[in-house]
Amino acid sequence: MFRTVLALALALTASAAAAQEPGGWKPAEKIERYAITGQTELDLYKSIGEKGPMVRGGTVRAIAYTDFKLTWNRAYENDAAGGCRIARNIPNVTIIYRFPKPSGKLSPSVKANWETFEAGIETHERQHGRFIMDMVWRMVAETSGLSAANDPSCRHVRAELTRRLGAAFKEKSGKDAAFDKAEMGDGGTVRRLVMTFVYGDQILR
Repeated sequence: MFRTVLALALALTASAAAAQEPGGWKPAEKIERYAITGQTELDLYKSIGEKGPMVRGGTVRAIAYTDFKLTWNRAYENDAAGGCRIARNIPNVTIIYRFPKPSGKLSPSVKANWETFEAGIETHERQHGRFIMDMVWRMVAETSGLSAANDPSCRHVRAELTRRLGAAFKEKSGKDAAFDKAEMGDGGTVRRLVMTFVYGDQILR
């Protein structure tokens, strides 16, 4: 998690190019699957409850989970007057999805219900993936070309960089929380998806 630093009262500026979409990079994607067991919809869902990825500090198991790894190819440069500027600012981001996968052969009817359930869960998680990409694009746009005068050690630029990265991360976390609350609450898409998978359409009538 990024640490938010208070903004400094400095003449910090971003170059005009910061508002443009940067090139030369694209995200990577990694899909991991954990094995579950069962021959019925209920048994499969119970297995998810036993083997799903731990979230919220290891206190809750999720059906699926989206995470990311973000590093930067970044360079700073000083001008003759002692100012500092971010001269290179290229993200390396990998979006990591973790989904359940039945380990045994399913009957045709259970398999069809599973595929519907699986597709719905993947749709939900890929929205979290889009939130990650929105965050990275914001980080690039708001920090590329960031500069400060009289900053030979680049200390002020680094502090402002950290503040902006933290703000973007905080915004993404808020979007994640609001989206999950809507999707998993009463009448939400994921809640309906689970209830239909486990109990059938009649539970929603």
